[in-house]
Amino acid sequence: MKEFLLREIINTDYKKELNSIGFDRAYQNKFQDKMKYKNIKIFDLTIAQANILKQTALIFGADCAVARDTITGNIEKTDAILCGSYSQIRKITQKLSSQPFKLNKLAQEIIEFLELEKHKTKLVGILNITPDSFSDGGMYLDINVAKKHLISLIEDGADIIDIGAESTKPYSTPTDANTQIERLSPILEFIQKENLTIPISIDTRDSIVADFALNNGAVIINDVSGFDFDNQMPSIIAKYNASVVLQHSKGTPENMQNNPTYKNVVEEIFLNLKNKIDYAKNFGIEKIIIDPGIGFGKTKENNLEILNRIEEFVSLQYPVMVGLSRKSFLGNLENNTEKDALSLALSYPLITKGIDYLRVHNVKLHKNILNLI
Repeated sequence: MKEFLLREIINTDYKKELNSIGFDRAYQNKFQDKMKYKNIKIFDLTIAQANILKQTALIFGADCAVARDTITGNIEKTDAILCGSYSQIRKITQKLSSQPFKLNKLAQEIIEFLELEKHKTKLVGILNITPDSFSDGGMYLDINVAKKHLISLIEDGADIIDIGAESTKPYSTPTDANTQIERLSPILEFIQKENLTIPISIDTRDSIVADFALNNGAVIINDVSGFDFDNQMPSIIAKYNASVVLQHSKGTPENMQNNPTYKNVVEEIFLNLKNKIDYAKNFGIEKIIIDPGIGFGKTKENNLEILNRIEEFVSLQYPVMVGLSRKSFLGNLENNTEKDALSLALSYPLITKGIDYLRVHNVKLHKNILNLI
């Protein structure tokens, strides 16, 4: 029989735990920083920067992993992984703030990284006005049915409505701009006529469709290609000072599920989204949401790894959207009720981590969970 009872404390209310053992309240905030641990990957450091960072980390009982050849100087750049408690990392940044080689700037960015806030998750309700979407193709193609569903999504608690007139499911083919506009026109006219104030997002890769939609009341463009499909899209977004969802996709819907492979799926998507952010900012676009693109050129294992490591994308310091609702990687379930239940199960940890947006079919189910937290 064991002598002592042990319990690991992970991602919890540290202040509550300290109170439970009668810890000194005046020292709680400082001690919490000793309990919280962080592993931070820093890209493209010079050898001088990496060596100083590593030595500084060791001074405070933390550590920093760098390439083996950093000490010999046989390489020009290295990535680094800084490991330590919040308390140790804050002390490291204080020391770095007086160091050369732009390490004072690195110190500032590390502090900003530690202080990233979690936000209450907002729900993006899906309205597909297509004949062939993977989950609800044809259900809302009729304008009267689409209107009723739109109102229902709003009443159920959606914060944004994302309207799609083109299916981008695996192996689908592009829908031309005229057809998309023909499908979108009646619903956008209805929204304006009824003075509905909910923000409207348009799920399109086509700049002509985006131009039409933004000129008719939409305020967000959800481009699942992340500007890869239509190089005129950034100019249209900038023209209207609109928001954009930049999603990662590997390939196009026609071929994206043909044996997608990655060496490091999260890091490759992370760097791809960073490049897309920089590209968007070159056009003066500032209102950016990023989406790792669940199901867009990913295996089931890729999707689950992305969800398990979703907080890594928060490091890009832009709002994160996740769309896993009813996706095929959930399995061959018989009906949407089962798909929604499993979608909610995977969405719950994302909500507790403060992911900014969830794009969902069943808004009411997700709103009920949000109201409980």
